[in-house]
Amino acid sequence: MRAVAPLIACLAVGGCVLDGASVRDAAKSAGFGPKEVAAPDFVAQSRRQGGDFLPVGVSAPPREIRAKSAAGVKALEAELDASRQRNEARGRDAAKVGGAVKPPAPPKVPPAE
Repeated sequence: MRAVAPLIACLAVGGCVLDGASVRDAAKSAGFGPKEVAAPDFVAQSRRQGGDFLPVGVSAPPREIRAKSAAGVKALEAELDASRQRNEARGRDAAKVGGAVKPPAPPKVPPAE
């Protein structure tokens, strides 16, 4: 009976806890948890100030979106077309080289005994 009583008490206390945070916090305050370690200086200095998460229901500030101008779109299209043409030319060259090389003969395997 004495061995069963602590088990029943632990189960009763554990059943009342939803996520275990209160038991964890109590153990931590009693000195049974891991010790809090401060972040090194280089880490603390590299963090942005106010980097907390936004509260629920609050939208992030709108970002400024700049569309490409017509000249910028034309320049990008020209750059992509030139890249496509270079790639196609390289593919044709590779196909010519690959067609000139004969594949090796299959290995001769002695018949199984």
